Amino acid sequence: MSEDMNTETPHFTVEQVDHGVSPPRARVDDAPVPAESTGDKLARKKDYLEGFLGAAPADVPANEPGGALYDSVINALREIFDPEIPVNIYDLGLIYGVEITPDASVAVTMTLTTPHCPVAESMPGEVELRVASVPGVRDCDVVLVWDPPWDSAKMSDVARLELGML
Repeated sequence: MSEDMNTETPHFTVEQVDHGVSPPRARVDDAPVPAESTGDKLARKKDYLEGFLGAAPADVPANEPGGALYDSVINALREIFDPEIPVNIYDLGLIYGVEITPDASVAVTMTLTTPHCPVAESMPGEVELRVASVPGVRDCDVVLVWDPPWDSAKMSDVARLELGML
């Protein structure tokens, strides 16, 4: 062994450990503080992201993502559930797009899980009624598309978790 090793560290023999004598545990308070790390170096640094991450977006138009009207429309879509799958149509990935004009007309582009879906005739009407009932929406137009076809990759993580696929 090297002679420059710390000789103040207590050494325990196998007999001491066998008789219930345990070595002391190291504590952070016991660690020596180097002389060069005292003073301002240990002070808490200013968090430059503080306030930035918690702040609301500045002046987002109501009809843009993050705006009040847009978020209300998305929340309304999340209240509509697919009758065959217990997940809302937004998280299921059936909504391909939501566009809101400055005069509050909403256009929803959506699909269904299959063209032979039993709610193919009623679901677009339900989406139209639900979105049109959002305060601030002037009218709603729903466009049902089949291209690109829906697949399970379009589902959100919330939907995957609900269905046990995550």
